[in-house]
Amino acid sequence: MNGQINITGINLELTEALKNYVNEKAAKLFEHNDRIIRANFDLEYIPTKAPEQSFVAKSTIEIAGPNIVLSVTSADLYKSIDELMDKLIRQIRRAHRLEKEKRNHPQDIDIGDDIPKTK
Repeated sequence: MNGQINITGINLELTEALKNYVNEKAAKLFEHNDRIIRANFDLEYIPTKAPEQSFVAKSTIEIAGPNIVLSVTSADLYKSIDELMDKLIRQIRRAHRLEKEKRNHPQDIDIGDDIPKTK
């Protein structure tokens, strides 16, 4: 694992079990893409009237190219983390697939005649 993992708790206390759970899940991300620079996770408790939206798991994955930013809301923090990791893995695979597709099937660029010629 080459990248750095940052875990932040907002309105909740991060226990060692919670940190270990996120680290264990985040290690799977590095198996899918070894070019991940940094993975930031924000775990937040929002005391709202709707209990099914009280826990939010947010992530920012910094990779070569555009960053991946996702957020998941649910009533259970561990469920939010699991759903977030599933979404992240799908996005990382998609980005890798698109990168390979672009590399293996290059497209011609049509340069119009309206470009002035230089001497």
